[in-house]
Amino acid sequence: MVSRIRRTVSVQADNPRPDTGRVPLRPASEVMDLERLGSLHPCRLSFIRTLMRKVMAERWAIQRERFDLDDNGYGTCIYRVASPTRIYNLVIFSQYLDPDARSDRVIANAWDVAFALCLGDVDDSYIERLRENVPRQEAGRCDPRVMVLSRANRSLRNFDSTVEALSRGHQPDADQLARVGYLYRTTAVYGNGKFGIADYPRIRELEDFGLPFSAQMFAVYLLRDFSIRQVEHIARCRSPETAVGLHPDLQRYLGIGNSTGLGMAPFLINHPQLINQWLLMRESALARCLGEVPNRETRERMIGLIDHAIAHNAETFTDDPRQSACNAQLGAELQEARDWLAQTAIPEAMLWQALLDWSRAYCSLETQELLNSLLLELYPERVDELEQSMGASESQDLVPEMGTDDLLARLRRDYDWALNYDFDDAEQTHLFWYRSAEKEEPRLGERGVDPGDEWEMGLDVARQTRELYDALLDWRATQERSTPLVEFLLAHPRFKGIARRVQTLSEHAFGDIRANLLAQGTLPIHLLRCKLAFFGATKFDPRSDRWVRITLFQGAPRIEDIGQHFADDWWMPLKPELGGER
Repeated sequence: MVSRIRRTVSVQADNPRPDTGRVPLRPASEVMDLERLGSLHPCRLSFIRTLMRKVMAERWAIQRERFDLDDNGYGTCIYRVASPTRIYNLVIFSQYLDPDARSDRVIANAWDVAFALCLGDVDDSYIERLRENVPRQEAGRCDPRVMVLSRANRSLRNFDSTVEALSRGHQPDADQLARVGYLYRTTAVYGNGKFGIADYPRIRELEDFGLPFSAQMFAVYLLRDFSIRQVEHIARCRSPETAVGLHPDLQRYLGIGNSTGLGMAPFLINHPQLINQWLLMRESALARCLGEVPNRETRERMIGLIDHAIAHNAETFTDDPRQSACNAQLGAELQEARDWLAQTAIPEAMLWQALLDWSRAYCSLETQELLNSLLLELYPERVDELEQSMGASESQDLVPEMGTDDLLARLRRDYDWALNYDFDDAEQTHLFWYRSAEKEEPRLGERGVDPGDEWEMGLDVARQTRELYDALLDWRATQERSTPLVEFLLAHPRFKGIARRVQTLSEHAFGDIRANLLAQGTLPIHLLRCKLAFFGATKFDPRSDRWVRITLFQGAPRIEDIGQHFADDWWMPLKPELGGER
């Protein structure tokens, strides 16, 4: 029996490879291209989509148990949630924040609101314990009853103007809300065992939050309702005679913003088996849909989805020149795709594959990947069941008895992309990743310019792979025949980690991003966009090549909509047309 040395990251039931019908998956060389990953859009398998389907289908009961705010909106609020299996409470602390202290950066130490999603009911003594720690965030300490810890700041462009409009008896300007589709923006949402809160295995055991990031996303969903009720409350306190509530259509149109930077990037490198599962399910869903034969109705539905996407894209705003140009190109190419689909005489049995082949030949990556997402909307019965396989068993196994020749063969087969880099070229090692001493958050520096390269993080998979390959060749030249890997590693122990990764990921084609993340010109924003697309984020608004603002839950059902008809078509909302309604 082959012996194994295992490094276990987390435990979850293995998922069988899904049936994709007769259509093969796209090759990893295409799917795992960094620029393509940075062009992904949300889809039916995105986490907030699957969460809302669950909440709506199971009719979770959500009550505003406590809403103790003063005239300025400061105080404590509690949301009590009853799922079919558990009770949860979201405890929110709203406090005055000096405008000079308001910052989205991770080094901030004060926020407009701080909140915690807790397992079970909370009594007064526990609330006071939370009050002492939750507003302090990283400086505080919570217990494992807390599943999610987070904070958020008001949107300066929307919050005060919305309160002012409502207090005067008017609805806020929908055009302004279209530019910034939220009242609050989170700056961190912790759900991974930091600061004493429950670690992920504990959360995953709960049936309600077994899928990745579902607990974090649910806390954000409840914050969205709080943001709406808070502005209505302040407006009523300011002008009780004239104040009105926010129109239900505008309530649905508002989401929650998020500001995120490089702290998100290492996750995609450090969890290759989980990332493999996300991409595998998405690609499997796409293959399943490509195998469906459309009829006139589904063709018309696809045209309608493209029309809707064109309108949604026109209401997406950014000051970033690169993203603005991408959005403009996306709008123009979607119109071309619509015209092609409406006019083509290609037989129905070949239509979807022909559409994607046409987009690959004539459209940008942004357009290609949005068309892929739209195609998934046509066949929910083929796609939605895959959401249960978005988790992964994460363990990396070292097989010490593997021959060095076998490992060299795997490197040539699976990591040819990494072996093509010349790391003697300074441009290929221009950047380095490190953790800041102040907040222990990832940072990106320029080698020879910025300090910190002595604390470089191990995100250089391409370079490590190349070094392993070269060392194996040197070793092989000194040996008469292939030797067990363990003999090589005893002589060169620093290669154990990358050897284990290569061995493990030979069965996970979508685990490694096929790019040198140290190369000059690398855009870290691609890493952020990839993960955020799986969250379900829209309205990508880069503030630099290293951090981005996005919107979550814009268009999602309200708490009051739970139990009502649910079409699950909310993910590309359009600005409500209220006419002269107040």
